[in-house]
Amino acid sequence: MDTDIPNRGPLRAIISAMRPRQWIKNGLVYLAPMAAGVLLHVHVFVHCTIAFVAFCFAASGIYMLNDSRDVEADRHHPKKRRRAIAAGQVNLKLAVTLGFFFTALGLAVTQIRGWNAPLLIIVGVYVVNSFAYVYGVKRIAVIEMASVASGFFLRAVSGAAANHLYVSKWFLVVISFGAMFLVVGKRSAEIHRLGAGAGDHRAVLTEYGENFLNSALTLTATAVVLGYCLWAFDTGTAGLSSIHHHVVAIEMSVVPVVLVMLHILRLLEGGGGGAPEDLVLEDRVVQTLGVIWVALLAIGIYR
Repeated sequence: MDTDIPNRGPLRAIISAMRPRQWIKNGLVYLAPMAAGVLLHVHVFVHCTIAFVAFCFAASGIYMLNDSRDVEADRHHPKKRRRAIAAGQVNLKLAVTLGFFFTALGLAVTQIRGWNAPLLIIVGVYVVNSFAYVYGVKRIAVIEMASVASGFFLRAVSGAAANHLYVSKWFLVVISFGAMFLVVGKRSAEIHRLGAGAGDHRAVLTEYGENFLNSALTLTATAVVLGYCLWAFDTGTAGLSSIHHHVVAIEMSVVPVVLVMLHILRLLEGGGGGAPEDLVLEDRVVQTLGVIWVALLAIGIYR
């Protein structure tokens, strides 16, 4: 075994193959209820947490199925070769079996507190979309990016759906383009890091040129900033400023959003910033701006 691959026992290898670091993405389920000012209601928080757990299991199942399909390509990737399945620490048949099991478990968790059709449907759509990605869509340029981005979108709307909450049109705009921005950034970082060998790891990367990716980043970043500004400043029924008294704090939350977009764009220019979980868990600038953003929203919405 290569010295840079962690030495994992069987249980630790399975947990690693579930990619728990990426569960941070599932925190999006709390976003819509927070913006609506009802996240601190016990039943709302419980339903959101159920959605969070459901997505953790379902996503981990999909990750294991995807890594089982991409095992040979991952072994030629400088970072992904350390994953438990690519490193041969989890048997392929076991990985596939656990992949389907965790996916089914995620669907089952949605009903843990009784019948919740909206949440079951959303997690079900996520699973179907993910299966399509794993078994074919990943090879179709642009469509594969939309497929991955939809996973972020479904997470974000699941918290509202689980609690039968109204979802602002501006919220949908921000989440949709924000998700696409992250996926385009991931592809840009992969090409920058892997260079001429990018296609050996992910065949679809040969379909993307630098000019296209830069244009896509500019388009999606602009849409995110514009959409968030409209959401924050809108005094109509779809805006954050329509239902809360501390409007200044909500309007000021635009500042950390703009700064974090610029920071990520700067990282992407140098080949970094491609992994959302790394940005949240390791990047101090993103963490600081995130705390400021949450604080401003909390003051504007809950004070």
